[in-house]
Amino acid sequence: MSPLAAALRGAGFASVLLLAGCGFTPLYATPDLGAGLAAVEVTTPEGRAGALLREQLDDALGRRAGLAPTYRLDVALSELRYPRGVRVDNVATRYEYVLTAAYTLSPATAGEPLKTGKVRVELSYDSADQPYASVIAQQDAQARAAQEAARRIHLELAAFLAGQGS
Repeated sequence: MSPLAAALRGAGFASVLLLAGCGFTPLYATPDLGAGLAAVEVTTPEGRAGALLREQLDDALGRRAGLAPTYRLDVALSELRYPRGVRVDNVATRYEYVLTAAYTLSPATAGEPLKTGKVRVELSYDSADQPYASVIAQQDAQARAAQEAARRIHLELAAFLAGQGS
């Protein structure tokens, strides 16, 4: 083994020992975090974006239908679409889609909100000359934005519940 490889191996072992000594715990090693996340009931507004976000959040949180909810997550959505790539004849060929999700985590029964937050997802998509292709591109952008918003909300909730001890 070369001296460089031995030094790197030694540094790796030292960093593991330092992390173990400082009390570092990975987020998903927190006891009962999965049960806390699975006990979150998600409510979203009516419409396609709301349904997509609720579906993604239920999957990400591991929601179990038979489990009584401990928490309620209320989500409000805002969708905006801006034309970006404009041709000479003033027809947009590219759009920017912005999905903003403001959420409030509360106890399932009643009480003061435990956590509030907002995530904003911005992405762009091409608009084709064919109407059907443009609709499909817009729906794909909506689905991708809902997936990213759910990922960010899931991460923020996981960090919050881990800090609370679930």
